[in-house]
Amino acid sequence: MRMYLGLTKRNILVYFKDKQSILFSLLTSIIVFALYLLFLKSTFISAIDDVIGAVPMLKDRIDAGDLDMMTSIILLTGILGSAMITVPFNCLSTVVNDRENNVDQDILATPIRRWQIVLSYFSASGVCAILMTGFLLTIGLLVLNMAGNMHMTAAGVLASYAVIAFGCISSTALFMTVVPIFKSSSACGAFFGILSAVSGFVIGAYIPISAFSDKVQTVCNIFPGSHVTILLRNVLLDGVLENIDKSIGGLDKGAFVSSIRDIFTFKAKMFGNSMEISGMVLYIAAVIIACLFLMIALYSKRYKK
Repeated sequence: MRMYLGLTKRNILVYFKDKQSILFSLLTSIIVFALYLLFLKSTFISAIDDVIGAVPMLKDRIDAGDLDMMTSIILLTGILGSAMITVPFNCLSTVVNDRENNVDQDILATPIRRWQIVLSYFSASGVCAILMTGFLLTIGLLVLNMAGNMHMTAAGVLASYAVIAFGCISSTALFMTVVPIFKSSSACGAFFGILSAVSGFVIGAYIPISAFSDKVQTVCNIFPGSHVTILLRNVLLDGVLENIDKSIGGLDKGAFVSSIRDIFTFKAKMFGNSMEISGMVLYIAAVIIACLFLMIALYSKRYKK
């Protein structure tokens, strides 16, 4: 067990010692934030104003601070959702680098068991991703609470960290089955560039997934990262939406909150059917289990003497 822990520690240090690697792993999150400042915020506000415009009497009922907080939280979910995809993959690039530099052959020459080698890569990536996204979540919660009232309970805060951990594990499991494809760090880096560009669209960080056709929504929601971001959106925005609904006082019979949930995608939609939270959790868990079995098959062949 000491050898497994030592190798896991080594893989973690490889990631954190490379400052450029850390920066690039958060590149999509930085882009999401920059685009939010440039035009995404106005786009989100415009969509919300359209809903309010349908029932003019709501304008005086809804607090402007709650609306501003809602758009800020939507930004935070986009930042965290993208980080839960890019950070694990960037951590797992160590697998490709080790193979390219024949470091894996040196590791195989030691008495460490093959499953411990695979598990060390998986554990290191999961730990790095949880630490990085957990740090981003902490900073985000602190900043937003200083800016206004998020209407979040302690249980909601704990649930958000649980979703983050769940998401990081699912992304790590998925990418553990992808990285064996790459035989060079340049190929891995090229794929990471594509992943960084596409991930923001897949999780709805740039444009709400509900704006796409049913077929495109199905493709986006095949990936567990999209489900995790939707779960996080539910957890972080639940308090604000509940407070807004109370402010309206039943005047619209819950139509405003329902419209917001539809526009900003609070339920994953696959093959034309909407999934409840329990269904999304089961889907993510199923993907993790399937990827773990595939991972065992792939790496058993790779590390077989």
